[in-house]
Amino acid sequence: MSNLQIGLAVVGVLVLATMAVHAAWTSRKNLPRQATPDEFPTEPLMGEGIEPGLDAAAFDVADFPLPVMEKKPGLDALIDVMAPITLDSPISGEAALAAMPSTRRAGSKPFAIEGFNDASQSWEMPQAGQRYATFQAGVQLANRSGALNEIEYSEFVMKTQSFCDAINGTPDFPEMREEVSRARELDQFAGDHDAQLGFVLRARNAAWSPGYVQQNASRLGFVAGAIPGRMVVPASSAGLPPVLGLSFDAQAALADDPALSAIREVNLSLDVAQVDRSEQAFMRMREAAVSLASTMDGVVTDDNGTLLPPEALDVIAAELEHLYDTLDRRDLSAGSALARRLFS
Repeated sequence: MSNLQIGLAVVGVLVLATMAVHAAWTSRKNLPRQATPDEFPTEPLMGEGIEPGLDAAAFDVADFPLPVMEKKPGLDALIDVMAPITLDSPISGEAALAAMPSTRRAGSKPFAIEGFNDASQSWEMPQAGQRYATFQAGVQLANRSGALNEIEYSEFVMKTQSFCDAINGTPDFPEMREEVSRARELDQFAGDHDAQLGFVLRARNAAWSPGYVQQNASRLGFVAGAIPGRMVVPASSAGLPPVLGLSFDAQAALADDPALSAIREVNLSLDVAQVDRSEQAFMRMREAAVSLASTMDGVVTDDNGTLLPPEALDVIAAELEHLYDTLDRRDLSAGSALARRLFS
């Protein structure tokens, strides 16, 4: 073999070696950012139900009291059509339960029947072992599906009348036209004051793995949600809606090897009317977005990809204060039982 051939062979080997090294470097560079191994030996799957980073072996259920669920809010004339029901004589809770309609909705609106408990002197959903001297039926005037309409009102009347026939009760229905008009006014107010905010955190360069997102979000108080690809900041009181939500592509969390899943954007969300004003939800949402963007090398944008500078966030914060004040004046304060029902 001539010196020229030997030289060309050596050059070829060097070129191939260089290409292999470059390919390996490029492949490693393009891998999604990973969670820090010393804090997360393995990447927990979203939705496991235990906060990321918590040692499951040390999780002692006895140390964590069961949450006290908030009592389901009763009917209220502010957002419900109310129909009093008189009885010839008190009846048992068992009789009332047997006469209850099979569904608790009239069209898209929640429907309920409450009894007045002689013993506790309060309105409640009928319960076995109790006695009731009178009842009231109600259907919600509006929700995010729209205002109560004539068809839904008629369904409410039929279900209530059927219940009354079974217990020998006499209902007193308000005039349909007036209630439908009231429903439209309430729906208009709700539509004008329904704020559901969302930020999008977008990666500048390298993508993120699910574990990397989870690790950084957990440092800010987020815990695994009920479904893959979702985390939440819990409310101060158990049983209430979460303060904030964080979500990304669920398929990334469900992949055979989540560490190889590439996430390029994460959504932060706030349902204003569902969260009590005292939680300072928007301030926490803003701080979380800025912190995550800094830590994860990302930018904060709106749904259309437009960057959100501090000045824009200041404007949103000021507008939210006006919204909170308006809801307070209407007795529909953000996070209250009535607001959560109306804005649902």
